[in-house]
Amino acid sequence: MPHSHLFEPLTFLHGPPMQNRFMLAPLTNQQSEHDGTATEFDLDWIRQVARSGYGLVHTGAAYVEGCGIAYERQLGIQDDAELWGLTQMASAIREGGGLSSVQLHHAGHRANPRLGGIPSPASGRTLPGISALTTEAVERIRDSFIAAAKRAQLAGFDGVAPHGAFGWILSEFLSPLMNDRKDKYGGSIENRARLTIEIIEGIRRACGPDFQIGWRLSVERYGLLLEELREIVWEILDRELIDYLDLALWDSAQIVGTGTFRGKRMLSVFTEIPRRGVRVGTAGKIMSARRSAELLEEGCDFVLIGRAGILERDFPLLVKANPLHEGPKLPVTAQFLRDGGLSERFINHMRGWESFVRPGSP
Repeated sequence: MPHSHLFEPLTFLHGPPMQNRFMLAPLTNQQSEHDGTATEFDLDWIRQVARSGYGLVHTGAAYVEGCGIAYERQLGIQDDAELWGLTQMASAIREGGGLSSVQLHHAGHRANPRLGGIPSPASGRTLPGISALTTEAVERIRDSFIAAAKRAQLAGFDGVAPHGAFGWILSEFLSPLMNDRKDKYGGSIENRARLTIEIIEGIRRACGPDFQIGWRLSVERYGLLLEELREIVWEILDRELIDYLDLALWDSAQIVGTGTFRGKRMLSVFTEIPRRGVRVGTAGKIMSARRSAELLEEGCDFVLIGRAGILERDFPLLVKANPLHEGPKLPVTAQFLRDGGLSERFINHMRGWESFVRPGSP
């Protein structure tokens, strides 16, 4: 597929179209205040990427309840006190010409007690001595996701994307290994998917027909079963409950190693599902113009840029100018990131990523 297709607009079931096929992936970066409000560091990062040619820009993971916080200096969207900073972020993205979305997050059993988080497992066997969430507590968390989406809308964002990946709470509930509940949120795959679907449906009711809803999903580890996830995705796409599916793969080219789909490309397991009006895209080691274009050939409607966008904030513009563009090789020095505009807070966060910042780099 020609490189030029990356710069064609993309419509959604709800809300305005993207100007091209590049989304900035949700990138947690630990730059906010300790109470979750956005700082000038957050705003500077958003201003940089807003001018960089993305069709849609996601914020990093924003916790919907204080008890669901995972990271120090994580962005919050649990309280109206955070609206001012969120509004500034939405305005900056809009001025840059892209669509905007908040990633809605709750850490579940991985909530950090040191930061005021309360570990909230789906199952009583996940953490020694900690009981599973009650049904009432699950419903409260559901309502917190919905309230956070309404807050994002009030701040001026075009949409939200509940975080259903990497073992956080929605992923945790989907997993038969991490969810042995006996209530309506456990047992069958329909019940384990209930929390995700109730959140999505609740956001649509609360925010109306012009608000966009994405859903970030990972399909590996954390006890997730690929065959089950395909069933869930099939239903959600068939019912057109979301505007876009964000497949958070570790590698967009990876091959399924076991089970029913052994030997197939992981991506194809989902791109082959009839999607009606829902758009489907992926993240996962997309570091070049060529790989971006290949993924449209492989059935994606858009691509999500993560590491490449941290290394080069204007990655879409570089790809537009050069169909052979390739991002820098990892690891890079801290000074390289500094020169590119990253704050020390963001750089320190990246030091925690394997093979990203060169060890010993001052």
